[in-house]
Amino acid sequence: MRRLPLARAVLLDLDGTLFDTAPDLISSLNALRREEDLPPLAAAQLASAVSHGSAPMIRRGFDLAPDDPRFEPLRQRFLALYRERLSCETQPFDGMEELLHTLERGGVPWGIVTNKPGWLTEPLVAALGYGERPHCVVSGDDLRRRKPDPYQVLEGCRRLGLPPRECVFVGDAERDVEAGRRAGTLTLVALFGYLSAEDRVTRWGADGLIGHPQEIERWLAADAWADHRNGRHTAVAAL
Repeated sequence: MRRLPLARAVLLDLDGTLFDTAPDLISSLNALRREEDLPPLAAAQLASAVSHGSAPMIRRGFDLAPDDPRFEPLRQRFLALYRERLSCETQPFDGMEELLHTLERGGVPWGIVTNKPGWLTEPLVAALGYGERPHCVVSGDDLRRRKPDPYQVLEGCRRLGLPPRECVFVGDAERDVEAGRRAGTLTLVALFGYLSAEDRVTRWGADGLIGHPQEIERWLAADAWADHRNGRHTAVAAL
């Protein structure tokens, strides 16, 4: 896989990359199943749907097609239940906090690009103590089109004040890789995320596969760590 050129900034998907949100999403889905007088499903049956949003969770949890009249009411109720328990069990993935501290100490900007809507993303990021830390947060309802379209990634690069070729985008879904490639960033697949046995990650066209968050450091140019001290990013405002 291609290793050069290296990046100067990091953009991260949220669910399945930055945060392990599966416990709260799965508990919310099972709470909805209880309301519908159905038994809970095992986490293993739902984990691979977590990164793909509320609609796949409802499809997986209730075996319904989106055109079923029950689908949308169930989806809206699921989101309401999830909002109530947004950060009960969610945590950064192991090694992610160490990576972010390293980036911050070295002056390497990082941000979040997620399809999760802002009314869920913003309170979650704040509840976990990350409200002031990312240099940008681009949520699923910030723009008219979401990943796999490239526009969110491009907006993240714009907010970082860097061209896409100087950024690396990390995610755990094929749409993340497609969005990053179309935007012109380097792309990495987070193998520690919510991949299923059917995912063929080596066919997604990513620049690299990582098994641990701190492996992202290998994809950063050596001089990126000094850019902040040299004033390169002084105009970038943290959200």
